[in-house]
Amino acid sequence: MAGNTRRHLLLAATALGLAGVVRPGHAATRIKLRDIYGRGAAFSEEALALADEPVQIQGFMAPPLKPDAPFFVLTKMPMAVCPFCDKEADWPQDIVLVRLRQKQDWVDFNLPILVTGTLSLGTEIDEETGFVSRVRLIDAAYERL
Repeated sequence: MAGNTRRHLLLAATALGLAGVVRPGHAATRIKLRDIYGRGAAFSEEALALADEPVQIQGFMAPPLKPDAPFFVLTKMPMAVCPFCDKEADWPQDIVLVRLRQKQDWVDFNLPILVTGTLSLGTEIDEETGFVSRVRLIDAAYERL
């Protein structure tokens, strides 16, 4: 009996590690890319309520700006090129900047992934690349689906 319980605990701990970043006492809430925005460029009530909380978003990894970038863009649909935006007005409402907790291998742009990280809202410009983002997942990790 004790061996079974230990085995179940080990399996549960492994599954939590693969699911990405989850703070103690905070399960990641699943949100869809389409549910981040409300009317126009305003954030939805759901997104505002989840700001600074762990979330999971399913999508596709756009090709990185550079191979060693510590971030990538998560898109609703597969994209063969990176949807780099040079100003907030051009920010598409179906992408999220993902800042990785640690280096992970890149996956093909047409393979679905599930990203877990802390939802960060508001315009931000990356000092190193000049990349403008309105929505970010920080301290994130992903898994292939």
